[in-house]
Amino acid sequence: MNANYAQRLRLTFRKEGATRYIGHLDLARTLERSLNRAQIPMAYTQGFNKRPRMQLAAALPVGYVSECEMADIYLTERMEPKAAREQMMRRMAPGIEIWRVEEVDLQAPALQTLTAVTTFTALLLDPAEPAALQQRIDDLLAAETLIRQRRDKTYDLRPLIEDVTLTATEDGSTQIVMRLIMMPAKTGRPDEVLTALDLDPMAARITRTEIMLADEA
Repeated sequence: MNANYAQRLRLTFRKEGATRYIGHLDLARTLERSLNRAQIPMAYTQGFNKRPRMQLAAALPVGYVSECEMADIYLTERMEPKAAREQMMRRMAPGIEIWRVEEVDLQAPALQTLTAVTTFTALLLDPAEPAALQQRIDDLLAAETLIRQRRDKTYDLRPLIEDVTLTATEDGSTQIVMRLIMMPAKTGRPDEVLTALDLDPMAARITRTEIMLADEA
């Protein structure tokens, strides 16, 4: 990484509202435009097609919302993290709320190589019988293997699941909390966990609530 960079900042932000319908690349472009409007001194790659020095932790499927997306940005001038957050939020796109900015060592590994575990909640939109659903969760966790198909490839979902719990919201709605492995080329997907539980992923509101990095897991 270029030693001329002055600083690396890690942004933790919510992605909600209409931004649930934009994909990974469009999210990166939206952040870039917002940070440029806020006059954040972003570093860019060299060459004809210059791109911002930005790393997103992990792609979030279209239709999901998140309380904890993460991005690292590299700056050409130093900024105090709290002041940087306030400056960013004055021009941030609707649906994105940066709630934490912290400085990261310039020599630290790339953000996307550090992800270890992620937590999702799935609010079920259809009625569910708690006892029967809990039994299906118990059976899933007791299984030695859960063979699934992804992009015409067979894989075992079970090693990618750390835990699944059944909870109820304050209004009595049923919610499933999934703690899944999230590593490069080794990621559990909440929609596939729901399918394994004989639930329709399209009949759930799915939110990413936590990303744990390797030094935190």
